[in-house]
Amino acid sequence: MIKQVKLNDDIIFGDPKKPFVLLAGPCAIEEEDRVLRIAEGIKKITDKLRIPYVFKASFDKANRSSIDSYRGPGLEEGLRILERVKKEIGLPVISDIHLPEQAAAAAEILDIMQIPAFLSRQTDMLTAAGKTGSIINVKKGQFLAPWDIDQVVEKIESTGNERILLTERGVSFGYNNLVVDMRSLPRLRKTGYPVVFDATHAVQLPGGAGDSSDGEKEYVPYLMRAALAAGIDSLFMEVHDNPAAAKSDGANMIPLEKLEGILKQGLAIDEAMKNCDEINY
Repeated sequence: MIKQVKLNDDIIFGDPKKPFVLLAGPCAIEEEDRVLRIAEGIKKITDKLRIPYVFKASFDKANRSSIDSYRGPGLEEGLRILERVKKEIGLPVISDIHLPEQAAAAAEILDIMQIPAFLSRQTDMLTAAGKTGSIINVKKGQFLAPWDIDQVVEKIESTGNERILLTERGVSFGYNNLVVDMRSLPRLRKTGYPVVFDATHAVQLPGGAGDSSDGEKEYVPYLMRAALAAGIDSLFMEVHDNPAAAKSDGANMIPLEKLEGILKQGLAIDEAMKNCDEINY
């Protein structure tokens, strides 16, 4: 039985009577007007399709390939912009922290606090986030087996926080490549917590462009459909109005103009699977 993680009356992760929850937005917070424009554009689509939606953008990308890569506006300015998204667009927000001492300040604005994949085993990060009482989304590291997430969950639970989401984003397979093992999704759900599938980072080619990551966004719809057929509770997608001009992860982000069509496919599969009896062995 999957625990339901409630953000509000409309957004409940793990509710079999509701569509999957969408976590989406640009990789990093860029120009303020662009962030607001993307948030509003995605909201129009999700309102039309009746998909529960949380806006995502990072105030800091501390694990970029190059020292010269764009990182974002930083904690204080980034949270200010995300607060505008909440107040003016009317959306809950998710962003990631990179240091334990960021947790308390981030919790004042964020509805969901995210632990980046490369930091997913860092005990101080997990416990600092857990102590805020926020919903915590852990992105499973590219270096972790699905069953390794059990210890990660225990670290957060040790703080008394059971508002946990677990995200699959692929596993390292050789150099500059990620592969998604769909068996990971039901295995992560054995923890009892809702599972998110990151459909855009799953097609990333880490460091594939030398001083930055590359990606194969043409495969996003295929992996999204497979993950929804496997049974997930939430879908994570990075979306941009002009991926070619994005300051981070443009190679694997979905163009805003393509999002509605992709989500319609996802909804059809999600609905079909929720009307099927689960097969247990």
